[in-house]
Amino acid sequence: MLRTFEVIASRAANPLLLVGRLLLALIFLHEAVTLSFDFTAAASAMSKIGVPPYVLVLTILLQLGAGLMVASGWHARLGSLSLGLFCLATAFLFHSNFAIRNELLHFEKDLAIAGGMFVLTATGAGALSLDRLVKHRSPFG
Repeated sequence: MLRTFEVIASRAANPLLLVGRLLLALIFLHEAVTLSFDFTAAASAMSKIGVPPYVLVLTILLQLGAGLMVASGWHARLGSLSLGLFCLATAFLFHSNFAIRNELLHFEKDLAIAGGMFVLTATGAGALSLDRLVKHRSPFG
């Protein structure tokens, strides 16, 4: 029974990695677009907690760039590592007031997303990725 499950899981690994990458990337891509379209309000909100506007620009670029890397599987290990570290920083810098239940929930979600990103960093994007496509088409790969 366990062996049958292992065979099924092995065959499903690449499609599951693709779905997992897309789900992990979605929150960052959505947030990058949202922040971009409402930049003034986001910059104002961030300035109230002492974050300068250039950090917002860097945040948008990180979320968009690394999010696309994870989604497409192009240098997904670098993208997922970057987003995992970003989630850890966000959790500890902005969601550490555990007296507020919502802050605790955001802290835990950031940790969970970071964990998923670190698993992706360790496993790689799988066969259904741009990295694999480029490697197979390259005369050097």
